[in-house]
Amino acid sequence: MNLETRKLSFIQEILKIQSEKTISRLEIILRKEKTVIEFENIQPMTMKKFNQRIDKSLDDSKKGKLTEVNDLILEIDKWS
Repeated sequence: MNLETRKLSFIQEILKIQSEKTISRLEIILRKEKTVIEFENIQPMTMKKFNQRIDKSLDDSKKGKLTEVNDLILEIDKWS
């Protein structure tokens, strides 16, 4: 059975589920798996890129392009 066939079969089984609890569990598993996959795909930053980011941050700081921590916290509080 190839991957596409397995996916379709899996989706068909999910559509048959009537339990809210089971669907919630599957959602949790999916989120965890996506996190693992994203973590596995992280590539280390090169020293050149790292130094470029430092230079940009220093330049932004000199130009006053900063967000005070209290302002950031207030903005984050608006998200929820």
